[in-house]
This record gives sequence, C-alpha cells and structure tokens, in this order.
Amino acid sequence: MGSATREALAGTRAELAGLGRAELPVAGDLLAATRVIAATPQLRTALTDNEADRAQKAELVERVFGGKVSPAAASLLVSAAAQRWSSAADFLDGLEELGLRVAADAAGEVEVDGELYAFQRTVASDAELELALGSKLGSSAAKVALVDRLLSSKAAPATTLIVRHLVQSPRGRRIGEMLRGAASVLADQRGFDVATVTSAVPLTDEQVARLERTLGAKAGRRIRFDAIVDPSVLGGVRVQLGDDVIDGSVASRLSDLRLKLAG
Repeated sequence: MGSATREALAGTRAELAGLGRAELPVAGDLLAATRVIAATPQLRTALTDNEADRAQKAELVERVFGGKVSPAAASLLVSAAAQRWSSAADFLDGLEELGLRVAADAAGEVEVDGELYAFQRTVASDAELELALGSKLGSSAAKVALVDRLLSSKAAPATTLIVRHLVQSPRGRRIGEMLRGAASVLADQRGFDVATVTSAVPLTDEQVARLERTLGAKAGRRIRFDAIVDPSVLGGVRVQLGDDVIDGSVASRLSDLRLKLAG
C-alpha cells in the first residue's frame, strides 16, 4: 500500500466519522457504486484523475449516480474520489472498505464480523460451495441467489448485504480471502484487532480467555479470534496477529527438528 493510499484511507475514515448515524442502505449504495465503477474503466479513470478537483468529481458523481444513491452515499463517494490514491485499484478497495465500515456502524452491536468468519469457515469446508460462489464461470445472479438461500434467514442483514456484494465483485480475489478481509475491516471498525488462531482441536474457553488477555495486552486493543481447526498442526497453536506470527505448533517444531537434522 502506497503512502498516498494510506493518507486517502485516513481521509475517508475521517469523513465517515463525521457522517452521524450510519444506515445500512448507505452501505449498500456505496458497495453498489463500487461495482459500477469497477465495471466501467472510463468512469474509474475520471474519478481517480488527480488533475480534476473535488467540484469536478462531485459533478461527475451527480451525473452518474444522482437519484440512484442516497445523499449520504454520494457525499462519501465524492470524498473518496477527491482523495489521492496510489492506484485506481486502491481507490476501488478504499471505496469498498468505506462501505464495509458504514455497514459495521449500521449493524450496531451485531457481530457481523463473527458471522462473516463463520461463513468463511463453512465455505472452506465445502468444495462445491466454494466453487459455486467463487468460480469465474458462474453468473452473479446465481451466486446472489445462493447467498440469499444460505444467509437471508440466518444472518444479519448487513452480513447478507456484504456477502452479496463480494460474490458480485471478486476483482481477482478468492472467496475465502474476500470474506476474511471484510471481516477484518468490520472488526477494526468495532475496535478489535483480529488474531487468527490455528489449533489441532478446538480451544477451551479457558485457553481462549488466556490468549485474549495475552494478545490484548500486546496489541493494546480488544482481540477478535478467527479460530481455525486444522489437524495437520498436530498439537499446540499457531497465532497470527497482524504481521506477527507465534508458531508453537507441534508440526512447526517437527519441521525445525528436520531442518536441524538435515543440516
């Protein structure tokens, strides 16, 4: 991520903080706009043109999206377009992230990030489902219909909205990667860092609480766990928090031992 994009993301988050009460339709409008811009290279180029000023971009947004998105969504879209991004791809990612953060705020206390992680694990455990949602050959309409069948009566509206968007706008990403990334953004918006904990068997409540205290003290924030059960680690746990990895798994120790014996 370039420095321009980091500054642009900070700018859009500041704009979001001043939005006031977040509403889920605003998130839906932003995510829908992201899909339109992703599918329209000429529009994407115009919105990321650093030679155009905010007024020109506001006029373009009104011309393309006027009457199709809410005033709040249009304002956030103009704010995002007015930032300087390192690339057009970063602009799309940033606009999508903005929509996800609005969805997180609109959901209130509902743990949408937890639902996304749970759905990601369901997808990862079912090869046919993963193919149906992630294949380039499948139509967007069929994927959306499948998401609705799976989630509409079981998950929060924000969760369904987000997954519907992701399957329509993969932009070269795998479904599992998209779900984890979206969940991480939502957790961050709710004030959590996300730690991925991989173990051979499910952790007990006591083990989770101990990890929560330890990692929370390290991160200085509350911790949200993405727990993965993987028998191949044999025993122990592997913890990833941001760029930091603590690998205390038996598989890792055996691998280290093999390397030492081979040397």
